[in-house]
Amino acid sequence: MGHPAVIRTTRPLEGVHLEVSGPPALTAPALGHVRALGATAPEPARTPGGPARFAAAGNGPGKVTAHTAWADVLPEAHAVDEATVQAATGMMQVHGRRDGAPRGLAVDYAATCASVLTVQGLLAAMLGRARGGTRNTHVTAGADRAALLTLSQYLAAANAPEAEAVELAPGGPPFTAACGTRFELEALDPAPWARFWRDLGAPEEAVRAGWPPFQFRYATACAPLPEELHRTTRGVSWARIQQAASAAGAEVCPLHPLTDTAAERGSRGPWTLTPREETWDAPATGTAPDAALPLAGLTVLEAGRRIQAPLAAHLLGLLGADVVRIEPPGGDPLRGMPPCCSDVSARWLALNRGKRAVQIDIKSPVGQAELRELAAGADVFLHNWAPGKAEQFGLGPDHLAAVNAGLVYVYTSGWAGWQADVPMGTDFMVQARTGVGAAARPADEAPAPSLMTLIDVLGGLLGAEAVLGGLLLRARTGRGVRVESSLLGAAETLTAPALHRAAAGGGTRRPAAFRSPCATADGWIAPSDDSAAAVRGRSAELRQLTSQQALDALRADGLAATAVTTDLGALPHDPRLAGVLTRDPLGSLVVPSPWRFA
Repeated sequence: MGHPAVIRTTRPLEGVHLEVSGPPALTAPALGHVRALGATAPEPARTPGGPARFAAAGNGPGKVTAHTAWADVLPEAHAVDEATVQAATGMMQVHGRRDGAPRGLAVDYAATCASVLTVQGLLAAMLGRARGGTRNTHVTAGADRAALLTLSQYLAAANAPEAEAVELAPGGPPFTAACGTRFELEALDPAPWARFWRDLGAPEEAVRAGWPPFQFRYATACAPLPEELHRTTRGVSWARIQQAASAAGAEVCPLHPLTDTAAERGSRGPWTLTPREETWDAPATGTAPDAALPLAGLTVLEAGRRIQAPLAAHLLGLLGADVVRIEPPGGDPLRGMPPCCSDVSARWLALNRGKRAVQIDIKSPVGQAELRELAAGADVFLHNWAPGKAEQFGLGPDHLAAVNAGLVYVYTSGWAGWQADVPMGTDFMVQARTGVGAAARPADEAPAPSLMTLIDVLGGLLGAEAVLGGLLLRARTGRGVRVESSLLGAAETLTAPALHRAAAGGGTRRPAAFRSPCATADGWIAPSDDSAAAVRGRSAELRQLTSQQALDALRADGLAATAVTTDLGALPHDPRLAGVLTRDPLGSLVVPSPWRFA
């Protein structure tokens, strides 16, 4: 039966009050999200450093607390802010692969992900209490843990016994037309890729040689394309490029200024949660009073491709849910994507470790009936199919609600139904269309979407956050919930600070040389943002010192910095992360959980 005391609740945190303190980079995204989920939360006092603290209390979920620091697994001296976390975890190295040298992201990516993960932890703790649990009321997170999670695929690949399928070397999109228009190209199969380039007159050898690095750029964060391809686009008009893409079945998107999307979209949350009208009788198995993790006893069905949905389900599994992965007949083809550990893709394991797999042909009536039968006993169904596919297969939210009124039905989409001249909903196209390519680089660099999968990964985090909000709303109302998150929401979450700066009279892009590492005699060091100006003034001196000598000299003068990780394969042996990175039974590298519960 329903829950009369809260039956009118439409948002999971209605009646909850949240007190927050700490640096804006770690608190602002979380504040925006908990408010969108219904909580009241006054503006915190702005503090330049230190950890973020959260204390939630009120009707329904009860009292839970969270603590999020820059350094939770790293030594504090090496992770004092966004810049140093990016440097120590290898994020600068991955983002810089396109350019051949480590490069800092001008957006606060680690902090944003840590803030979203903190909200996830709070929601999970509240859900555990709503299900009758008494444990897990305090959550500890860290920007360093968040960074390692976002890099888990790259770290797993770099520490696998096999080599990459393609060369890791500088290069990649965007391309430039004769008029100077910079643009992204998307082709998910080799046929549209080849048709596009042949139509533009590119050399056949370059077309063939360019496909493997272009195809693998999602995995490698670089794409050393033949220069002939870039030369081809520079020799033709933007109109001609659009025409060729349309005829080939590929897609192109010019790099948009950040302010374009904001003006077109306005302000909204990164997801929607819509409770169903009919009530639902929760089974006795829905309670978990003594569970070690807050989602123990819950079942998640995941029919995900690539990164976004599989990562969301992976996070739910780390919180204790039993995750059942729906794969096509013959299994997920990405299981064999090199490099492998014991014949299983290291990258695939980073997103799917610990899940149970069921092979179902969802295109057939028999397979559709099988999935509906599984959904009848599940708590969550999660997918990221192309728009309209679920309804076409008879697996839309209304179809599955007919067999399970209490199901939390989750669609992790690309554009959340936004139809304003949007391209294919993939990571780099979303970066191009929403201005992430501009925000990710400082003002002295040409805009370019990062080849690190920023939006797919953050989209997966937001998907898990939305699922937890839906589960908590179901626990409070006794109703199933329809949930949608999107890559668009991830882009808007990541770029919100830049838009706030612009609204306050500043620029959307960070200043010249922002988060640029400094060369030493044997590597690179990255200063904290507060110490950057002083450290750059000593660049000539630092080039004559080893990285350790440079760090010693800077710290003696009260400046903060850390060594930049440039070899992901050596990171497990880095004394800054002693014992933090482990191996699974197949030998694949495992990053730590993004939360600790107490």
